[in-house]
Amino acid sequence: MDSDRQARIEAMFTSGSVYDRKLALDELALCSDEIALPILERLASSKDFLCRRFAVIGLGNYHTDRSFQVLTDLLSKEVDDNVLSEIANTLFEFGARALPLLQNLFERNQNWLLRQTILAVLMESDRQDVLLSVIRQGLADSTQTVKETAILALASLYGGKYESEALDLLTGLADADLWRDRWRTATALSRSTNPRAKPLLAKLQRDENHYVVAAALESGLS
Repeated sequence: MDSDRQARIEAMFTSGSVYDRKLALDELALCSDEIALPILERLASSKDFLCRRFAVIGLGNYHTDRSFQVLTDLLSKEVDDNVLSEIANTLFEFGARALPLLQNLFERNQNWLLRQTILAVLMESDRQDVLLSVIRQGLADSTQTVKETAILALASLYGGKYESEALDLLTGLADADLWRDRWRTATALSRSTNPRAKPLLAKLQRDENHYVVAAALESGLS
C-alpha cells in the first residue's frame, strides 16, 4: 500500500462520516495483516472513540496472535464502555482463549451495555460453566435490563450439565417480588422441556400481572 492510499484510509477513519469509516474498514480488510495491523494499532489509540471502535472491528478481521494481543492490551487502556463492548464482541471471535478475559471484564465492569454484550456472546459459547458464573453475577446486578438478560440466558443452559442449576435459579425467580423478573422467568421457562418447568409455568399462568401470564402461556404455543 502506498503512503497516499494509507493516508487517505487513516483520514477516513479519523475524520470521515460513519459511512466513510465503513468504506475505509472494508478497504483495509482487503489488505494483508502485515499492512493492516500497524494501521489499526495506531487508530486504536485515537482520541476519537468512534475511530477506536472501528479499529477494534477491523482487528477482528485478522485472527492472529498479534491482533489478539492488541485487543487484550486495549482492555486495560480503554475507558469508553461502547468501545469496550466492541472489544468484547471482537475478542469472542478468537475462541476459547478469550473467554477468561470476558469473564474478568464482566466481573470488574458494571456498565449495563458491556455486561449485556458479554452475556449475549457467552450464550453462543460452549463453556457453560463460564456462562453460569457470569449469569449468577448478572442476576445480582442493580440494573434491571442486565438482570433480565441474565434470566433469559439461563435458557441457554438447558440440555447441558448445568440445566438443574438453571432450573433451581428459575424456581426462585418465579416468586420474585418484581413482575419483570417473573415475566422474564416465564419466558425462559417456556423454552424448557424439563418436567420441572411445567408446575412453575402453571403457577405463572395465574400470576397477577398480565405480561407474566402471557409469557407463561407461550409454552403452550410451541
